[in-house]
Amino acid sequence: MKMKNWSKIFLLIAVSVSMSLQSEAQNVAASQKFDALLNMVSYAYVDSVDQNKVTESAIRALLKDLDPHSVYIPADELKATNEPLVGKFEGVGIQFNILDDTIMVTQTISGGPSEKLGIRSGDRIVMINDTVVAGIGIKNNDVLKKLRGDKGTKVKVSIARRLTPELIVYNITRDKIPLFSVEASYQAAPGVGYIKISRFADTTVDEFQEALKDLKDQYNIQSLILDLSGNGGGYLNRAIELADEFLSMGKRIVYTEGRNNPKQESYSTNTGGWEKGKLILLVDESSASASEIVSGAIQDWDRGLVIGRRTFAKGLVQKPFPLPDGSAVRLTIARYHTPSGRCIQKAYESGDENYEMDLSKRFEHGELYHADRIAFNDSLKYETNGGRVVYGGGGIMPDIFVGLDTSLSSRYYDDIRRNGIMNDYTLTYVDENRASLKAQYKDVYAFKKDFVMTNEFVNKFVEYAEKKGVKRNEEGLKTSDKLIRTQLKALIARDLWNTSSYYYIINDINVFVEKALESLDNDSFSKMKIAGN
Repeated sequence: MKMKNWSKIFLLIAVSVSMSLQSEAQNVAASQKFDALLNMVSYAYVDSVDQNKVTESAIRALLKDLDPHSVYIPADELKATNEPLVGKFEGVGIQFNILDDTIMVTQTISGGPSEKLGIRSGDRIVMINDTVVAGIGIKNNDVLKKLRGDKGTKVKVSIARRLTPELIVYNITRDKIPLFSVEASYQAAPGVGYIKISRFADTTVDEFQEALKDLKDQYNIQSLILDLSGNGGGYLNRAIELADEFLSMGKRIVYTEGRNNPKQESYSTNTGGWEKGKLILLVDESSASASEIVSGAIQDWDRGLVIGRRTFAKGLVQKPFPLPDGSAVRLTIARYHTPSGRCIQKAYESGDENYEMDLSKRFEHGELYHADRIAFNDSLKYETNGGRVVYGGGGIMPDIFVGLDTSLSSRYYDDIRRNGIMNDYTLTYVDENRASLKAQYKDVYAFKKDFVMTNEFVNKFVEYAEKKGVKRNEEGLKTSDKLIRTQLKALIARDLWNTSSYYYIINDINVFVEKALESLDNDSFSKMKIAGN
């Protein structure tokens, strides 16, 4: 090698080292500057200052200048913030509602301590640890504080049960309680399975695999609808594992890259529960992050149809970093890219306010109703494996757009829904008729087929709503009749069985599910060159 080449190499090394040292020196100087300011305020400021509060404010201000998804989590909020992703919490294992100022058990969690002791749906908790909690205006957060606690600790609850004259006292030993991310799974049509996932948590893939196996074993399904609408994301690795369920071996699922995070690629393996068979993904404007990773991989490999509305557009990866006092920072460390190379992150340089108003602007612009109102930058054009055009920079645009349907909505329906009147009414109805309903309908399939939502039932509900302050509105009732009837029936099913039963009925008026079933029938897969088999 010639001497002048060595000289160039030494020069580059020298410049690199110099820049690194300069950057490090700047960081040290900035840190010293901030410490000096804190000391100055502590020593000389006119009033006493809470330095912890000042430091936390400074941390939040710093992160706000970075991106909308880098966040600070105080120590006292960290556990609760992580619970939905970890997939469990510690407590007594009940779902509840506050009805007529009383804590009513709507469901016990399978395998939890309350179920094991014999606590039932419809039980009313009137005392916790000898303190009356009925008729005092208790709120949901107050109930959580009293019933949740560390595994192994005890809490005493006194319960009023219908047809039992005296209070029943239970001493409950708290335990680990699972938080399920698969909200529903059922046969949506002959040979068609439906699975809804609400978040990407530690247990999501295990739950999905179990639900898929049940659908295969019970109904021999040939097609699958995976509902990710409203799913705001979660763990990146769980999104990768879920996408792997649908892709054959050796296909790139996603890659991440950041300034100090070298490019990392993730590929599908040779194990997948649904590598063949028709696949439809449902997404909307609230489907974000991990949901977009799965949707992007399925779309880029032409593995399934994506139906719904343009997704949220979050393409940033966060990593938690603990701080000395037990708090933490979730810091954006990389951007992720779909298999075709798309980064679907929307712009955030104009500040948090504009970023947070994005969904409102989509509504105002009309894009939630009409696909032609959505504009993509031609410079961000990509192609799927089969040559179909897709875009980056603005979420995942579905293959089949379904606009927002407001045809059944009315001010009357909004009022009864917002005030929780439908939920309260159905809880009371099921509580009074649980035994007879369970005897008449062996499962939710029989209930959906045979239970008739009569005019008499609806009129009684409307009378109940009037007593709760929502006046009868004939025009609103006419507009929302189908919506009200279906919602009431779905809520009854949920209180009798589970959340999956609720979706089995309410999805009768879900335009996404309707379009998915229609697409399976009219062979949209072959028209769009989707690998459906």
